[in-house]
Amino acid sequence: MRNWNFLNYPFHQYPNYTESDLGVHYSPKNTSFKIWAPTALEIIVRIFQNGVDDNLLQTIQLVKSNSGCWEGKLEGDWKDHFYTIQVRDAEGWLNQVPDIGAKAVGLNGNRGMIIDLAETNPENWNKDHGPSIKSPTDCILYETHIRDFSIHPDSGINHKGKFLAFTEEGTTSPLGVKTGLDHLSELGITHIHLLPVADFHTIDEDSTDPLQYNWGYDPQNFNTPDGWYSTNPYDGKIRIKEFKELVKKVHQKGIGVVLDVVYNHTGLIFNSVFNQTVPGYYYRQRENGTFSDASGCGTELASGRYMVRKYIIESLKYWATEYHIDGFRFDLMGIFDIDTMNQISDELRQINPNILLYGEGWTAGPCPIPKNDRAVKQNAFRLKNIAVFCDDIRDGLKGHWGSHNSQGFISGKTMGEEKIKFGIVGAIHHPQIVYHFVESSPEAWAKAPTQCVNYVSCHDNYTLFDKLRISCPNATEQEYVQMIKLALAVILTSQGIPFLHAGVEFLRTKSIHGNSYKSPDWVNWIDWNRKKQYFEVFEYCRKLISFRKQHPALRISSADEIQKNLKFLDPYIPDVIAYELHRGNSNDSFKRLIFIFNGTKNSSRVPIPIANWQIIIRKDSFDDSGLKKINKDHIKVPGTSMIVLGEK
Repeated sequence: MRNWNFLNYPFHQYPNYTESDLGVHYSPKNTSFKIWAPTALEIIVRIFQNGVDDNLLQTIQLVKSNSGCWEGKLEGDWKDHFYTIQVRDAEGWLNQVPDIGAKAVGLNGNRGMIIDLAETNPENWNKDHGPSIKSPTDCILYETHIRDFSIHPDSGINHKGKFLAFTEEGTTSPLGVKTGLDHLSELGITHIHLLPVADFHTIDEDSTDPLQYNWGYDPQNFNTPDGWYSTNPYDGKIRIKEFKELVKKVHQKGIGVVLDVVYNHTGLIFNSVFNQTVPGYYYRQRENGTFSDASGCGTELASGRYMVRKYIIESLKYWATEYHIDGFRFDLMGIFDIDTMNQISDELRQINPNILLYGEGWTAGPCPIPKNDRAVKQNAFRLKNIAVFCDDIRDGLKGHWGSHNSQGFISGKTMGEEKIKFGIVGAIHHPQIVYHFVESSPEAWAKAPTQCVNYVSCHDNYTLFDKLRISCPNATEQEYVQMIKLALAVILTSQGIPFLHAGVEFLRTKSIHGNSYKSPDWVNWIDWNRKKQYFEVFEYCRKLISFRKQHPALRISSADEIQKNLKFLDPYIPDVIAYELHRGNSNDSFKRLIFIFNGTKNSSRVPIPIANWQIIIRKDSFDDSGLKKINKDHIKVPGTSMIVLGEK
């Protein structure tokens, strides 16, 4: 029985390997193998005809070289064959697995595949690139899951649940509304945020069971796409080529691709590729030698160890270069140490200076890293060009995520305005915010609005519509519509980076399932028929996005500019927020704007400075040339709505 307790293991004494040539490298003349396994006594590489059957063709022994590495060569052209490595250490033989950096795998990720990566490139792949962005605040993020996006029977998409669904144009629902990729273009978002696409453990890629489902936060092989989303999971090249086709087509629409990455833990523990290569090293341990679990999933990667940090950085650089990825969202980023995150930022910006990086600024459990060294939101000011989710505005808008019946600004709670104001300024310090009323953040944590991702819902927990149905069970359908419009108005006009959960723009529901990570399709899918049903909400969201793009005053990247030019208006009115925004250095077409959000059901009389104002947004009406002129010291704002005034 192998001992999985690592009390007093001298991991710090393991040799570090500084070069970037680890892994499996193909050429027509030979395929080389280089594996870092300092505790190994022997390593065998087995070559197979395919990725599933008992069809062993050849076995080679690797030879120990320097700095804990083992290496060897397989002479001849072995393209499209499969392989495993197996390590023997002082406790015996470990399992057969791909190498930890495998760039192609077969069915269910159990064997690596020897491929020529050039053969996976779509036509003109060398000319592909994502959108150019001047500032992260110019981005509008849209989070979706590969399968959810297209699997509904009425999506009008042929490649349901697959990468290729994102390459189809001209798709519509039976009710005639645009779906899929055309919907993204119509809506106007700048980046899609894809839930994990890297090879994950729980799904059987060979099964057609319609009930099997997973979000993908249980990574198995970090450097290759998952076969569940490909048209042929047996051939490791196909999933790579099809994912590249997705990226290319999305880029052609002027939209960037952000990957949700899960480097904080692995789906498997003892049988993971890491523990089957160098047992214990890649994971943090508690003081008693057992695996630490700040991820809530059984393990957490030891980001501060040299070879772990090297692995994570090289993996991210590989996705950025090989797949032309435009940004990364880090799951449970608080599990990482700050130094690792800053090195990630430095290295990736050498590839793409405008790459978008953001993550969850918290952990899911106790973590051995000292609090001051964690990449949590309270330490965001020490992170280099990395943004953090603003859960303050999220809970302020709809109610606390962990309290089902709690309400927020849009649903009737009063005295919660400071949380909303906190997000409106992009989580920076602002002299008019009373921080002890923010509760979850007693002080500003962003040094610039570029570090703040504002959102009201995401894949976690209830959809916004479902949360409102639980917390406001007696509301009418039209009241739900107005609440969601108000939430979208706040998110899409605030400073910082706006983030939308796919389908929020037409009241997406998961049938009141709060944690749907393995619920079936009928719970998770995007029902495109709802777009027709709630088309007024879609149109409102689309217009808000267009409005944000037209007004650079909403996309300020400097804390100083916000402090100078954004002023909250007096007097205090419960559940009403009003502020004046001067254009400053933004070259906005308006000299100044006034935003008023009314969270009450009733209309509110709100004092405003006397000037030659134009009403440019009121209810569902948008017009930059002015809906109506107003020159009074007050304005009536309808219940549960936003009004925007502009002075030329």
